[in-house]
Amino acid sequence: MHLHRTGRRRARAALAALLTVAGLTALGPAAHAAPGPDRPGGFLATPHGFASLAGGTTGGAGGRVVTVTDQASLEKYAAATEPYVIRVAATIEAEPFGANIVVASDKTIVGVGTQGQLVAGELHLNPGTGNVIIRNLTIRDSAIEGNRDCKDTDFDGIQMDTADHVWIDHNRFSNICDGQLDIRKDSDYVTVSANRFENNNKTFGIGWTTNVVTKITVDHNWFRGTKQRNPSADNCRYAHLYNNYLSSQPDDGDPTWTYGNWSRGRTEMVIENSYYDGLQHPYQADATAELVQRGSILKDTTGRTDAWGDAFDPHAFYAYHLDPAAAVPALVGKFSGPQAALGRPGNS
Repeated sequence: MHLHRTGRRRARAALAALLTVAGLTALGPAAHAAPGPDRPGGFLATPHGFASLAGGTTGGAGGRVVTVTDQASLEKYAAATEPYVIRVAATIEAEPFGANIVVASDKTIVGVGTQGQLVAGELHLNPGTGNVIIRNLTIRDSAIEGNRDCKDTDFDGIQMDTADHVWIDHNRFSNICDGQLDIRKDSDYVTVSANRFENNNKTFGIGWTTNVVTKITVDHNWFRGTKQRNPSADNCRYAHLYNNYLSSQPDDGDPTWTYGNWSRGRTEMVIENSYYDGLQHPYQADATAELVQRGSILKDTTGRTDAWGDAFDPHAFYAYHLDPAAAVPALVGKFSGPQAALGRPGNS
């Protein structure tokens, strides 16, 4: 497994160099680019943060570009052994309800404008999968009425186990039965950016492991109407959260399991310039974890705002640009989620 991943990372680095020479940087790594709304769809047009390190994340770059409008075609290309850029140009309703669509290594799955939707299905990355980009999709409606916890179904929006080099960007998740995004079991070098997480109970969980491996960047996401796990980060080596917007949290009177960000286990978490509006427990940390917070805005919040330990310095790993916290609601409100400009020819 180690030799396979090392070879794959070297191949990605070589491909990225070729893409840069050819001027095709939209699918290559960008460790030092700064976000900006002047880019198509807003923010960064290429992987950044931890997903840009250790060889970078290029997805299906260099492979065939295909357009799919049905479940069978999506499943065929997503599970293929060779690289693909898969453009989703329709609403695909998964059958059976809650079906897993397996995504293999070296894939880009991108919605065409606002057309790409997966209804009542899950994108699933098995252990050992690496180099995957999922962008500009709406993933929605696997919830089961009256089963808010979904402990007996495990219908997620995207789930990955021990995957590496994954970029989840500009998607919209809504009304999912279990986790909208579950990053599990030692997954590493992950960036989650410019997504909308809406209308959910368990939203975005990281962990399910006793190891302390995962390195993850979470930036410019909008958590709206989500009760918990926004995200919950358990035993992450490094979790860097910046310029996120959390608002409209459901109020069901739960004194504990309604919260914003949670640094759990032995996680080292850094939160910067985020905006919390109307939240209970905006950010909290276990006694065994560390949490550094700077520059965020709290509006009409109650409960825990824990901060202790030194955590880590994100600048020691990659360059990034912080937007002012006061600008986050407008900026994230405009540029998060699927964008009409993305997924079209020449703009993946």
